[in-house]
Amino acid sequence: MSNRTFTMIKPDATGKGHTGAILNDILAAGFSIKAMKWTRLTKEQAGEFYAIHKERPFFGELVDFMSSGPIVAAILEKENAVADFRTLIGATNPANAAEGTIRKKYAASVGENAVHGSDSDENAIIEGDFFFSKLERF
Repeated sequence: MSNRTFTMIKPDATGKGHTGAILNDILAAGFSIKAMKWTRLTKEQAGEFYAIHKERPFFGELVDFMSSGPIVAAILEKENAVADFRTLIGATNPANAAEGTIRKKYAASVGENAVHGSDSDENAIIEGDFFFSKLERF
C-alpha cells in the first residue's frame, strides 16, 4: 500500500473559485502536498491522460471539459492515501456523495464533479508521473 495519491482540481472547481477551499479541505484531512502545479491541459494531453476511457461514449465530452480551463494537479501523502482520499472526495455523483465530502460541497454534476482522485496505488503512480518529474516532488 502506497502513502501517496494523485488528485486534480478540475476546471469547474477552479473556474468557480473553489481551489483554495478544496486545498484547505485536503490539508485539514491530514494530507500533505508533495507536488503541485496550476496548469491547463490541451485536448491532446487530456485525451492521453484519460485514454483508459477512449471507447466510452463520454470520452469526447470528458476531453473537452478537462481542457476547458485550468486545473491544479497534486501528489498528496498520508497513510492509506488512495482510500482515504477517495473517502474525502465522495461519490462521483455529488447527489450520492456523503455530507462534508469535497464533491458534495463543490461539485455540480457527475460530469462536473470538482476533483479527480486516483483509484489505486498503481494509477496514483502513473497519474503522478504524467504531471511531475522526479525533481518536482518532495
